[in-house]
Parts: sequence; structure tokens; C-alpha cells
Amino acid sequence: MFLKKLSLLNYKNFESSSFEFDTKINCFVGANGIGKTNALDAVYHLAFGKSYFNPVASQNIKHGENFFVIDGHFEKNERDEKIVVSLKKGQKKVIKRNAKAYEKFSSHIGFIPLVIISPADRDLISEGSDIRRKFMDSVISQSDKNYLSDLINYNKVLSQRNALLKYFSANNTYNSDTLEVYNEQLKTFGEPVFEKRQAFIETFIPIFKERYASISNSSETVNLSYKSDLFDSDLAILLKNSLAKDRALTYTSVGIHKDDLVFEIDEYPIKKFGSQGQQKSFLIALKLAQFDFIKTQSGVPPILLLDDIFDKLDENRVAQIINLVDNDYFGQIFISDTHAERTENVVKQIHQSYKIIKL
Repeated sequence: MFLKKLSLLNYKNFESSSFEFDTKINCFVGANGIGKTNALDAVYHLAFGKSYFNPVASQNIKHGENFFVIDGHFEKNERDEKIVVSLKKGQKKVIKRNAKAYEKFSSHIGFIPLVIISPADRDLISEGSDIRRKFMDSVISQSDKNYLSDLINYNKVLSQRNALLKYFSANNTYNSDTLEVYNEQLKTFGEPVFEKRQAFIETFIPIFKERYASISNSSETVNLSYKSDLFDSDLAILLKNSLAKDRALTYTSVGIHKDDLVFEIDEYPIKKFGSQGQQKSFLIALKLAQFDFIKTQSGVPPILLLDDIFDKLDENRVAQIINLVDNDYFGQIFISDTHAERTENVVKQIHQSYKIIKL
């Protein structure tokens, strides 16, 4: 699987640009603010139907324009595949594969396996549990359509249940039968998600630990664990027991939408006790383990995006990462950096073909 050509029209700061790529390593280099990260984000957009950095779709349109088009030509399993993502202000986004529009965007997820490593990943450590849940969901969803379907349905029912709780509060009324219907649906869709997250983490932890050891030379002990209300009880019982609290809060306070991942270094929270370099290594190990997991599940090496990889990493850790990707285990890689000379010196050490793209 690799991207042969990318064309951008009115996407972020690109007016009209086209790029052709090497099958192995491609480096976008240039000053800050010139569009290196935006180019990588366009590749991400082709895989997931949305931006990695800005979830508000209309804000990805170039200022002063009213639409954008991202056009990608891929080769997968020796077949040409054309993916086009387009959006016009005031209309729904359209994703097409070989000129045929998807009815559901979720049908496209996993078709282009992809992993991104970016300074924005710091949010996984510093921000709330929703970011870490999205990480889990994005890994599992790329290889499990049923998981994605259950998750989408759960979130729809959750939204309906929350709206009903707000209605009860605003109108000083209550109907237990309607609420019970939503409770049953949350259990139906939520418990398979919980079980698959549990199974995923059990498989993922040893892969992650091995990746961290290879980056840090095993100088620290790291761990991650899965936290969920459903370890304590059946979801139906949890919802029943939290009814008074939910009515007071006017939203659903228990369920898989409250799940979290706990990140530790030497048995302490990495958020408080990890250095910047350790946190960065933790995140890179997390993403490389994601790469390993998806490759095993799909049988295809995901495209790997390395956005500003040199940020807050010492030369030794950068060298470790570069050595890791210096083999045929990895497929196509995209790198962004502000220093063209530094980037070229690093990729020259890799025994793979490469292309430097100056923006």
C-alpha cells in the first residue's frame, strides 16, 4: 500500500498543489507555517475522511474559498485506487473511492491503514479521557467494522438518552419506560465495545512495552492499563444505580463513554513524573505499537506519517527511531521537518529510496 500522487485544491493554505511520491520515504521540508503539517494532514484525511488536527470540517477550507478537494492516487494489492475527499460550504462532505461515493463514511475506515505520529499527540497524556478513548477506537476500528458500528450506535443512543434526561428536567416530568428502552440499547451496543477494548489492551500492552524498550534502551519501566465502569458491574445495573445522579446531572454518568487508559512510568503517572523526552518516547512507542497491531490485523503495512519527529527528542532517540524504520517491515513513510539538511542527513543513513519535497 502506498500513495503515488496527491493533489490539493483550496485545502488549508494550499491553493492548487500536486505532489508525486517515492514508494518508501518522502520528506516535506520548509519553514514553519508553510504547510508541511497540512500536507501530512491531507494524507490522513484521505484515510479517515477527516482532519487529524481540526475536526471542524469547514475550517479546513482555504480562507476566502468555499470548497476544498483532496485527490489521492494509491496502489493497494497491485491495484490502483483513487480516493477523493471534497467539501463545499453548507453541504455534506463527500468521500469517493474510484468515482463512487460512500453512503456511510464508516465503510471507508480501514481501507487505507495509516498511523500518524505528531507533537499534537501530547494531548493523549495531557488532556481528558476522550482523547485516549479515541486513540483506542481508531486502532480497533481500522480492522473491526462491527466494533465501529456498535460504537456509532452506542453514541447515538447515548445522545438520545441525554436529550431525554434534559427534557425530563426542563419539563418536570419523568417516564421510566422510555428510559429503560435506551438503557437496554446502551447495554446491547456498549458491552461488545467494552469486551473488544479489553481484548485489544491485553494484546497491545506487550507490543507497546517492546517498542518502548527499543526506543529507550529499556532504561525505564512503562505500563498502560484500561479503566472502565464495566469492570465493576453489568451496564444495565450501573445505569439503574446511577439513575438519581443522571437525572440531577441531566446526562449519563456511567458507561463505556467514560472509559480511560492509564499511562505509567516506573509505576507513577507519566503526566506528572515523566520528562518531556520520556513522554515523547512513550507516545512514539504507543504509535509504533499501533502500527504493529494494525499491520498484523490487516496484513498490510500502514502508511506512517512522522510530523515534526525531531521535536523534543535528543539525537540518540531520533537515531533509535530512524534505525527502527530502516527495514522492509515498514512501508511508505512521510516526514515533515523545518531543516532540509538535517532531514536529508538522517534519511541518507537509511538504506531506502527517498524524496525531499521543499515547500
